[in-house]
Amino acid sequence: MILKQATLALALLAGTATASAMADTTTYQMDPTHTSVVVSWAHFGFSHPTATFSDVKGTIQFDEDDVSNSSVDVTIPVKSVDTKVPALNEEFLGAEYFDVAQYPDATFKSTAIESTGDDQYDVHGDLTIKGVTKPVVLHAKLNKAGNHPMANVPALGFDATTVIKRSDFGVDQYVPDVSDEINIEISSEAEAAQ
Repeated sequence: MILKQATLALALLAGTATASAMADTTTYQMDPTHTSVVVSWAHFGFSHPTATFSDVKGTIQFDEDDVSNSSVDVTIPVKSVDTKVPALNEEFLGAEYFDVAQYPDATFKSTAIESTGDDQYDVHGDLTIKGVTKPVVLHAKLNKAGNHPMANVPALGFDATTVIKRSDFGVDQYVPDVSDEINIEISSEAEAAQ
């Protein structure tokens, strides 16, 4: 159902070229406590429920001089899914949905990053859910790049969005009554590795 990659999300990071305080190539670690992955879908056309994933971990290699040299690598523990409905959480963990016993993580690994405007990036990559890998593009926006006031290290903040078809990943229970298309929204902070 979800993912993200990115997840994604991460994407955005990969491409920011603004902060002068950053080295030519910097490695950033996503902060799981300031990373939000939210997915939503249509439920019989009546509502648009959401679910979140937590404990997302990721690494961003960022080259401010040449964004094409940047990369994003993210892991999302699927068992962290939270719909605010305990019975649905359990259903999502089962074999008909994510089959967490066999496939505990979803991943996003970038294959190319391109600038699409001021602080805007398309992060192309491979999203893997339930053992199935498909190409996905994260549309990312750099919110801010600079020194983090609490950690006192270079940091990046971004938002990213994408839409996937869950049936592409073998998660097709109740399609089309419950929508095949899943909207993914990612917001994250990442700090330079120490």
